[in-house]
Amino acid sequence: MTIHSDASLVRPRSKLRLAFGREANFGDLTFRRITALFAGSVIVILLWMALEMGLAAKLSLAHFGLGFITGTDWNPVQDHYGALPFIYGTVVSSILALLIAVPISLGIAIYLSELAHPKLRTPMGFLVELLAAVPSVVYGLWGIFALAPWLRETVEPLLARFLGFLPFFQGPHQGFGMLAGGIILAIMITPTISSVSREVLRAVPHMLREGALGLGATKWEVVRVAVLPYAKSGLVGATILGLGRALGETMAITMLIGNRSEISISLFAPSYTMASVIANEFTEATGELYLAALAEIGLLLFGVTVALNVFARLLVWRVGKLPEGGRL
Repeated sequence: MTIHSDASLVRPRSKLRLAFGREANFGDLTFRRITALFAGSVIVILLWMALEMGLAAKLSLAHFGLGFITGTDWNPVQDHYGALPFIYGTVVSSILALLIAVPISLGIAIYLSELAHPKLRTPMGFLVELLAAVPSVVYGLWGIFALAPWLRETVEPLLARFLGFLPFFQGPHQGFGMLAGGIILAIMITPTISSVSREVLRAVPHMLREGALGLGATKWEVVRVAVLPYAKSGLVGATILGLGRALGETMAITMLIGNRSEISISLFAPSYTMASVIANEFTEATGELYLAALAEIGLLLFGVTVALNVFARLLVWRVGKLPEGGRL
């Protein structure tokens, strides 16, 4: 009788779970569905943005086709548009920012996670992350009044003197150009890369460090042999997250890169980015084809940024699936 009574109690509850989902409580079911709706709304908004930009760029897509990506002439007067100078400026400035920011960010992450005194880790980590809270226009103003004059009067003449035989360091010293844009982007993405990298390094199991120390390794050898190889995928993910931030940055680099639609191998020369041309010219665009060309640039930037962030999250997730506690 007892077994039959228990079964009779379990059976209606199982039917209730089948009817309402995992939760037998109606309030829990409602809460789960509402939060799922909030999460799904993000995906809907993302698809909506892509759809609207695609519709706005429809005229440009039909008129120029693939020639829009390979074209180098941007002439609103004659309604002829090519996005290659902006793609070049975006890619080169972002790569330059990574070349500067990744070693600095990795050094910060290694010091805060492996070498710093416990009393210094929290305040120093907070100060590094505080850089991410500074508005981009403030970075731009600092770049105009401090960075650009310093580059024009000190750094660029020095680079031209010792490395002027290379085409990257030739041309007039203006202060505003690809070099200034890359440096300001490097400063802005350093908090992102260093914060994610520090969390990845903290996820490395302590037994790896202890095993290396037990074999007589020094602190640097522990980091080089045991910690960095284990966290390699996560560090790559952090770098790609920083790259996504650099690709989408607008105000600071607009104020420093020079905003000239040309392709030059010299880092001293002005350039243009996809985000900058949209910010500068969208309010002045009057023709339908002009607006469609700017919308297509936004669509290209949107697609590249989303793809990079998805790839970065997959790499970080891979680190989370590593064995022996290496989970974020």
